[in-house]
Amino acid sequence: MPILEVLTHINALPERCFQLTLNVGLPITFTRQTGETIVAGVRSGELKLGDSVTFRARHFGIWQTHQKQAAARNIS
Repeated sequence: MPILEVLTHINALPERCFQLTLNVGLPITFTRQTGETIVAGVRSGELKLGDSVTFRARHFGIWQTHQKQAAARNIS
């Protein structure tokens, strides 16, 4: 199976980056070209422990769904 790796350098503290990963609306803001939408779970705000959200989007011409779940909060 091919592996695609993307490295993004961010000029911010790890705590800030982690906080942004919990915002369910942020991916929608930056992925309009893929038609990404939330199809299940938390639809706005920040994920809390145990919450999940399911996204649907077109990547490489194929419609895909992926789920994000807040299973733990440890950024050490």
